[in-house]
Amino acid sequence: MPIRQVSIFLENRLGRLSEVVSLLAKNSINIRALALADKADYGILRLIVNDTDRALEILRQELFSVNETPVLAVEVDDRPGGLAEVLAILVQNSINVEYMYAFVAKSGGKAVVVLRVEDLEKAERVLSYNERKLLREEEIQGL
Repeated sequence: MPIRQVSIFLENRLGRLSEVVSLLAKNSINIRALALADKADYGILRLIVNDTDRALEILRQELFSVNETPVLAVEVDDRPGGLAEVLAILVQNSINVEYMYAFVAKSGGKAVVVLRVEDLEKAERVLSYNERKLLREEEIQGL
């Protein structure tokens, strides 16, 4: 059960990141998780938000270069070794992680790791088989 991530390509210049988050705030879009990777001239802002469709629409209207990317959100025990266990399952099944980021859920005791993997369907099957909880988009949006 992939969730939808908003990926925004940003020029690496003063205030550009602020423009995006201010635009989302102005439109009552709540950011649940984010990651920012940068190069010399540009960055990629990856967001999980409470209303993906609306965020995409608003950003496109303002001419941001934006797309939707399917990712997995898996619950991880918020303790030393919790993430290592999930990654070991993926490695044992030859699933490469392209990138990831995490946040601690408000419900306590758990962290949520957002994963972009080479084989999304296989990763879903393997993680579910190993009794790892994959969160639905609605669950993430409600945190």
